[in-house]
Amino acid sequence: MWVKVCGITRLEDAVSAAMFGADAVGFVFAASPRRVTPEEVCEISSRMPPGPRKVGVFVDSPIDLVREVVECCGLDLVQLHGDESPEYCAALGDMAIKAIRVERGTDVLRASRYRGGTVLFDGRGQTSRGDTGSTFDWRLLHLLDDRKRVIVAGGLDPRNVAKAVRLVRPYGVDVSSGVEREPGVKDPVLMYEFIQNARRADYEVSIAC
Repeated sequence: MWVKVCGITRLEDAVSAAMFGADAVGFVFAASPRRVTPEEVCEISSRMPPGPRKVGVFVDSPIDLVREVVECCGLDLVQLHGDESPEYCAALGDMAIKAIRVERGTDVLRASRYRGGTVLFDGRGQTSRGDTGSTFDWRLLHLLDDRKRVIVAGGLDPRNVAKAVRLVRPYGVDVSSGVEREPGVKDPVLMYEFIQNARRADYEVSIAC
């Protein structure tokens, strides 16, 4: 079970996520209450423990800018929450995670346009892309006709992540607002509980098969 804590803005939250066993931490470079600058990310990255992969979140940014930020900040992956085309994602290779906002089954089927790689399914917020805090009907993911790497996001928190894991059996889960005290400020207890609940549910599913 791959677990990512997104919307990191503070060193102490990155350190806690690493200590609790998160596989990745996310930094938002798009319009958001959790937006950070490349300089801030470089400072956090240089002081956090090794282990978690560093993920940059972008929305319809020029691909040259994405590559520049990747190089500057030493990012391992990029998460794309805009209208990026399959060709755009393919140009970034295996480091690209394409986010798709889900409201109905046809949204899930859009994933077939993106060959290979990893797809993140998020809730469809009213005004923002990413950080929506909105869940969706996870059963819709059963419409997928191939075994892409599926990451579930949107409205997850320590209380419901186990249900999502049991129902979808995803490659990974992604949380942001569900483990916060306020936008951009994580709650260490909630982070710990989220990671533990996700992993416990994944283990229970694996031994039941």
